[in-house]
Amino acid sequence: MKNEECLICKQPLEYLEQAEKMECALCHKVEESNCRCVEGHYVCSDCHMSGMDTFLGVCLSDSSKNPYEILCKLMALPFCHMHGPEHHVLVGASLLTAYHNAGGVLDLQKALLEMQNRGRKVPGGICGLWGSCGAAVSTGIFVSIVTGSSPLSTESWGLCNRMTSRVLAKEADIGGPRCCKRNSSLAVLEAIDFAAEYLGVQMEKPEQIRCEYSHKNNQCIKERCPFHK
Repeated sequence: MKNEECLICKQPLEYLEQAEKMECALCHKVEESNCRCVEGHYVCSDCHMSGMDTFLGVCLSDSSKNPYEILCKLMALPFCHMHGPEHHVLVGASLLTAYHNAGGVLDLQKALLEMQNRGRKVPGGICGLWGSCGAAVSTGIFVSIVTGSSPLSTESWGLCNRMTSRVLAKEADIGGPRCCKRNSSLAVLEAIDFAAEYLGVQMEKPEQIRCEYSHKNNQCIKERCPFHK
């Protein structure tokens, strides 16, 4: 056993086929979930993402046009764990920031707050329970925000779904188990190319990504990961 799994006792997590009512070990809120640790601890998404508001200041003060650089800064913040729903906000936030810095027209603070509002609603674990990774969904939210898309839109509606589907296809080719760092990196790389192709904004792309988190991931897929050292 290495590093973190359960935020309470560090024991492995287990996923249930059917959701059960669980009480958060930190705030004592009761809600349904498919995930707990083998010792029975459950931590709700709100507690898991406690401190997330700090991402806003980082993004608003960053001038980088490279969303991966911004993502790395956000993932290094104390509230971000090895895995968790916080990535569902951070992927889109890094893209919005780099998009703005690269000349994309939007009110960055307003866009980041909307990204937080939408991304926080995407549950943890949906990659295996819903068949749609939250990092991929975050790229779709990014496209939705910059295009002003809604369920009644025409072209932009298609763009949002095309963006998400491109990331999901990349992730599916690699396979599981999940890694929030791997999938977040894949999502950002796909979104850089997508924004240049469909949105006319060229963000900067990292020359190489070498994972610094493998030693923290109990389920690391090693050589199957394109970012493995």
